[in-house]
Amino acid sequence: MVALIQRVKHAAVDIEDKRFSEIGNGLLVLLGVGHEDSAEKAAALAKKTAALRIFYDNEGKMNLSLADTHGEALVVSQFTLMADTQKGNRPSFMNAAKPELAIPLYELYVAELGKLLGKEIKTGKFAADMQVSLVNDGPVTIWLEQ
Repeated sequence: MVALIQRVKHAAVDIEDKRFSEIGNGLLVLLGVGHEDSAEKAAALAKKTAALRIFYDNEGKMNLSLADTHGEALVVSQFTLMADTQKGNRPSFMNAAKPELAIPLYELYVAELGKLLGKEIKTGKFAADMQVSLVNDGPVTIWLEQ
């Protein structure tokens, strides 16, 4: 399981030219689920996401987590993060989990993150054609794997 995490001032998901969800200050999480991932990995990744210290404290140091700042989170499923590009120019997505595994693990990650932060987590729509917009703050972009 991988998460591409971006610290944002604002992020939104549009589907069919309509706003589906949006957040202010916080994290945009693009989440990829592999066919060997598990509930334990999803929970551990959610814990790491909530505790990742990438927000500035009063001294201008990255010492605060999303939990500390009470920021928002937007989690978007993105199977393309599981791409294998070792051979040729066309990515292989054989490492991506099929929906029957990916959807429950995606939902578990979102639920665990919500419990840890004590708030609703905004999401995209699994397998939808989404337009994701963001204002990356910093920019700060972190790759997490479990």
